[in-house]
Amino acid sequence: MQPVASLVKISIPSYLSNLPIPDSFGGWFRLGFKDWLALVPPTALAAGVGYTVYRAYCPKARPSCSGKLNQVIQLSNPKVVDTIDVEDISGKAAFCRCWKSKNWPYCDGSHAAHNKETGDNVGPVIVKKAK
Repeated sequence: MQPVASLVKISIPSYLSNLPIPDSFGGWFRLGFKDWLALVPPTALAAGVGYTVYRAYCPKARPSCSGKLNQVIQLSNPKVVDTIDVEDISGKAAFCRCWKSKNWPYCDGSHAAHNKETGDNVGPVIVKKAK
């Protein structure tokens, strides 16, 4: 615990007190190259923390903030239901679970773009005919 206490009580305050932050607005124009270079790490840290908080707590920053999975298929229906006879499947069929397929209810690989964009891991349901 001593190294953490030393970091919080001594090192960080000492580092921050030595930063070349001017007392007036005009002082920013008098900073030299080394002064600006010294301000890069704390500025990058503040920007990173700010961006992380923004992405975590701002609903508009999330990729799909509407909550609806299906944003394309049969939106006028209160519930989307498709029936497919297993006997009609020749060898195997892949069915969409991401609601992004242009060939609904069959998978067309649209989940790959969805997964890359959102970090999801959804894939199709594959139905095979028994041998």
